[in-house]
Amino acid sequence: MKPGRYFVLGDIACAEGALYAGCNFFAGYPITPATEITEYMAKHLPENGGYFLQMEDEIASSAAIIGASWAGAKAMTATSGPGFSLMQENISYAYHTETPIVIVVVQRSGPSTGQATYPAQQEFYQSRYGAHGDYESIVLSPSSVQETFELTVRSFNLSEKYRVPVILLLDGAIGHFREQLIIPEKGAIEIINRKCLKNNRINSSDLIDNILPMAHFGEGKKLLITGSAHEISGKRNYDPKVHESTINRICSKISQAKDIIDLEYHHIEDSTSLIISWGVSARPSLGAVLSLRQEGIKIGFIKLKTIWPFPDEILNNLVHEDISDIFVVEMNNGMAVREVQRVLRPRRIFSIKKLGGVIPSINFIKENILRYLKCQK
Repeated sequence: MKPGRYFVLGDIACAEGALYAGCNFFAGYPITPATEITEYMAKHLPENGGYFLQMEDEIASSAAIIGASWAGAKAMTATSGPGFSLMQENISYAYHTETPIVIVVVQRSGPSTGQATYPAQQEFYQSRYGAHGDYESIVLSPSSVQETFELTVRSFNLSEKYRVPVILLLDGAIGHFREQLIIPEKGAIEIINRKCLKNNRINSSDLIDNILPMAHFGEGKKLLITGSAHEISGKRNYDPKVHESTINRICSKISQAKDIIDLEYHHIEDSTSLIISWGVSARPSLGAVLSLRQEGIKIGFIKLKTIWPFPDEILNNLVHEDISDIFVVEMNNGMAVREVQRVLRPRRIFSIKKLGGVIPSINFIKENILRYLKCQK
C-alpha cells in the first residue's frame, strides 16, 4: 500500500508493517486467526522483491526464517497457539545463535485446538518461557490496528538491533478488527538494520553493548553457527566458563537495554486505584476508567505495550503510594496479574479475567471494580 489512510484488518496492518520495515522473506503455514497475514505476504512480498514460502508445518517455517536471516534477509513468520508450540525448539536455537527473526502470534482460545476462531490472551507466559534454556525475550503486544502496524515495524527494529527473535503477541480480536490504518511516508519511522561483520572472523573487540555484528552466508566470511555451547566466534566449546559467559551476555544485552520497554498511562497522578491491561483487553479497560472517573472514582490506567521484559522498574516508579488497589484485566485465567503481584505488592492486586473467547466489556470491568470497592467500605 502507498502512504495514506486505509480501513483494514489488524492482520493486514501487521503484514504492511513488515513490508514497511523491510521484510523480504516470509515462511509460514496457514492457521486461524493468522492466515490473513500469510495470504497477504504470499501476494505482496514477491511484488516487493521478497520471497514467500508456504512450508509443510510450523517447525519448517521457523527453520526457514532462521536460515533466511543468516543469508541476510529480514525474515518473519506468523502463527497461532498450536503452531507456536511447534516452533519452540527452533526459537531456542535462534536465541542461542542470536538470530534476528520476527514471530507474529495471533492468539486464539486454547488449550489445544480450543475455540479456534475465538480470541484469547493465553500465550503470555509461552511467549516468555516457551523455549528451553536461559534467555531474555522481547515481546510486544498492540491493542489497535494502527498499533499493530507500528509495533510490527518496532519488532523488526528491535530484532535487528539486538540480534534476537522478537515476538509480536497479537490476539484474534485485534487481528480481525477492521479499523483505520495510516501508513506514513517512507522515512517517517526510523528503520534499523543489523550491523554486519567487517572483518573475516568475529573476535571480542567486535562486541558493543554485548551485541555482535552478523556475518551472512555467501559473503566469504568464516562463518560458524551452532546451537551447541560456543565461543563468540561460533566455535563449539563446552567449557563451563565459556558457556556461562555466553548465556550471561545474551541475557544482559536485553535485560540491561533502556529502549525496549514501552507502555501507555492515563490519570495516574490523582488516582487511588488502577487498571493494568494489555492487548485487546486494554480497550474496554480504558473505557471503564473513563466511565468510572465520570462517576467520581479516582482510578488510573496503564497499558502494557511491551510485555517482556516486564516493566518492573517503570511500574514501581509510576504507581505511587496513594494507589492501594490494582485490577489486572486480561483474557486468560490470570497471567499478567502474577507479574503485577510480584512487582507491586503489598498493594491489593486483583484479577479481572475473561475466558470463553469473549472480550471483557466495559460494564463487566466496571461491575467487578464497583463490587470490590463497595465491599471495602
